[in-house]
Amino acid sequence: MKTSLLTLPANYQLQTINIAAADGTLLPVSVIGNGQPVLLLHAYGMDAREFLPFVLPLVSKYAFYLPHLRGFGAAKDINLTQFDFVRQYADDMRNVIEHVCLARNIEALPVAAISMGAQVMWAYFERYGSAKVSRYLNIDQSPAIHNQPDWQGGLFGARQQEVFDIFHNVVNMTLPYAALDSFTHLPFTIKRRVTDVERLFSLLSVNRPRSKALIQVLTHQNDHKLVFYDHSIWQHKMRCLQAYLTLPYDFRGALERVTIPVLNLIGGRSKLYDPIWQQKTTHLLPNAREVLLPRSGHAVPLDEPIGFYKVLKGFLQG
Repeated sequence: MKTSLLTLPANYQLQTINIAAADGTLLPVSVIGNGQPVLLLHAYGMDAREFLPFVLPLVSKYAFYLPHLRGFGAAKDINLTQFDFVRQYADDMRNVIEHVCLARNIEALPVAAISMGAQVMWAYFERYGSAKVSRYLNIDQSPAIHNQPDWQGGLFGARQQEVFDIFHNVVNMTLPYAALDSFTHLPFTIKRRVTDVERLFSLLSVNRPRSKALIQVLTHQNDHKLVFYDHSIWQHKMRCLQAYLTLPYDFRGALERVTIPVLNLIGGRSKLYDPIWQQKTTHLLPNAREVLLPRSGHAVPLDEPIGFYKVLKGFLQG
């Protein structure tokens, strides 16, 4: 059977479906592949379709559901209705997971999640348990954001206060302009500060020199470009950042109830979550093992794309 150059095989055709959240909001979910359903949750600032290079070799065996979390990717125009965005995302994922299970006539499905998406899954497990998840791949994410006397594995580890002070500063600078429709209308000094802090966060997320060079190229905005830069999700990112700084996100109490198989994927050079404390997370889970990629930072798919693909493939094969 001949295939037109303009027509991709069905397995490789990316579709978007809409799944209703509890409040009636239609959440866009990118779907690709044919086979066992799998859910992948993206990171802060990420578009769910950035997973595509890693899942395309696997679409003959798996159907990948890639939800776009409110405010990001294909859902960038969908607003949060709660300040606690992590728990709102967890509520949204409950509806997505139940919809997929019902539509595909399955009891549970594998889930892989990275960074903020993995934080959402810790919140999901706390609220809804793990009955609908057959196994879980946690990608470089601690169950607790803030350091505490008994937990120094929070975001940025020993540098937490230093980096949080930078984040508090940029959030406070932008608050008076939160109602502006366009990033281009912000004062230039604030636009520069926002983009500089975003670059800092991205650079802290990687370890490999090639990743750092790529981020420098992709995030560089000279003065002329910055004047006209249309940053469509800046308000949403600031709102999420404010919640991270304010709310005591700590889901360690739920870990003992996550009895499904868990694979904890750790970036051995992660500056966001200390690998030693991530290994402690593995020990808190009843049925977990870990894989450590020694040269990877927090952004595992960017730092170690081949290693990440191999881990994802092995996880799906069980």
